[in-house]
Amino acid sequence: MTISATPAPTVPRYGTRSLGELVPSLLDCLGVAGFGNPLTIEPAARVCLVLVDGLGWELLQANPGSAPFLNSIAREPLTAGFPATTAASLSSLATGVPPGEHGLVGYTMALPGYDRALNTLTWALYGLGPRVELVEKLVPESFQPLPTLAERAVAAGLRIHHLGPAFHEWSGLTRAIGRGERFHAANSLEVVTEGGLRLLNAPRTFVFGYHPRLDAAGHVHGVASQVWADELVAVDHAVRLMAEQLPKDTLLVVSGDHGMVDLRPEERLDLADHPDLAAGVRILGGEPRARYVGTEPGAVDDVLAAWRSILDDRMWIWTKDEAIAAGLFGPRVTDRARERLGDLVAAAYGRIGIVERNVDPAQARLNGHHGSLTPAEQLVPLLTYRS
Repeated sequence: MTISATPAPTVPRYGTRSLGELVPSLLDCLGVAGFGNPLTIEPAARVCLVLVDGLGWELLQANPGSAPFLNSIAREPLTAGFPATTAASLSSLATGVPPGEHGLVGYTMALPGYDRALNTLTWALYGLGPRVELVEKLVPESFQPLPTLAERAVAAGLRIHHLGPAFHEWSGLTRAIGRGERFHAANSLEVVTEGGLRLLNAPRTFVFGYHPRLDAAGHVHGVASQVWADELVAVDHAVRLMAEQLPKDTLLVVSGDHGMVDLRPEERLDLADHPDLAAGVRILGGEPRARYVGTEPGAVDDVLAAWRSILDDRMWIWTKDEAIAAGLFGPRVTDRARERLGDLVAAAYGRIGIVERNVDPAQARLNGHHGSLTPAEQLVPLLTYRS
């Protein structure tokens, strides 16, 4: 019998080739002072960045027939950052720093003084129970206090235009990471591209468009589904049409915030069915493939031993200090970020996710998941087209 070795995690390339380097490089290519260009992007008169939620590099490569145009403009991919999830990735994109510095370290985070986690996308308490808004108690501008790249760009003389779903405009997450942007409601990719083309008629313009539907299709139907493939076809078509209409000397960039993998029902391991894993666990943060485990007082060692004993063939499991020392969150982790990481960090490399139907039954039923340090989740495309 052959026993396969544990694979090495795909540690994000912070500072050299991660999502945090993308916007500074684009601002530099526009001639905005005060930003480096680690991605060595050539100068342009205008920039349009389209972020397709859930567009992973490996998924794009595996579907050339559904996305011929996107594949034709591909460059070397970027790494998303850990965890490979929307809140953390968009925060790195907007601030230019890794999760350990901006502090938005996951989809959900356990915080001192709360018995339920914070859902960073809704800025409310997570899971079953009454909806409790936290924008007054956890003021977004204080929760993520670093200057955003958009604020720095405004100070240097350039406003970034943001096109995205209308309900994002005044959300807690937008208040935390979107300060300095000029927001334009755009509830479909067609509206994003049409609005972007109008804005790009001005000289020295930076447009950022966000499209969430590919991610939604993957979560609900799975990335192997026809629904997901059809949405990728629609994205490819919309981006190609936009490219054909760009004004002269415009750089169009397309990227993603994470990849995704499908999990069968038996691969979604519910904590309610596994008392050996649940023992000593006070609260879980993160998401199924990237978990922050908060333990009861004095239970860290026992929980670590149990999780490693049961899951070591499918997950990397570290203490918080080990995960920080491994550079998963970047070279610097603030005290503010550290307290949001729980006691243990568990990241899946096999086909597994840890769910809790008693906390989030909808998530426990999803087919597509992400968050971990596998190439399928970490690598995101860098696609460029010049008019």
